[in-house]
Amino acid sequence: MTSTAACIHRLVTAEGRSRSAHSVELFGWLILLEAPLFLLAPHVVADLLHFAPLEPQAARFVRLVGLLVGGIGMLYIVSGRLDAEGFVFGSLIDRPLVPPIMALLWGLGVVPGWLALAFAIQDGGSWLWTLLLWRAERRGGAVETGEVP
Repeated sequence: MTSTAACIHRLVTAEGRSRSAHSVELFGWLILLEAPLFLLAPHVVADLLHFAPLEPQAARFVRLVGLLVGGIGMLYIVSGRLDAEGFVFGSLIDRPLVPPIMALLWGLGVVPGWLALAFAIQDGGSWLWTLLLWRAERRGGAVETGEVP
């Protein structure tokens, strides 16, 4: 079993991680950077999503969503830095679900088309990048370099 000090060292240095884990970390930073918008400007988020003006309690719920988005971003960052292979694989299963779900939400009129497209491109593109790196690592190339293509 790995000691706490060793885990903290790996978290800080990200030594020996795979390129696919690095792509997961970068996706986490992207998600984490979106969270402050929910936390600090819930009314702007409501406008972007074409919601009715928010009541004070609804604004607090949007802020709560921001906290959850930030937590997911941190989970991706930490898992990527620690080279958590199981998490990398798990992200390859969950991220391709976002584009069809966003298409459905757009089709139902829940989110505007430009926003559905932006999230579909963000998740779909990062999924494809991670998948290509992961497959190359399984074939024996591009393993353990820690560099981004």
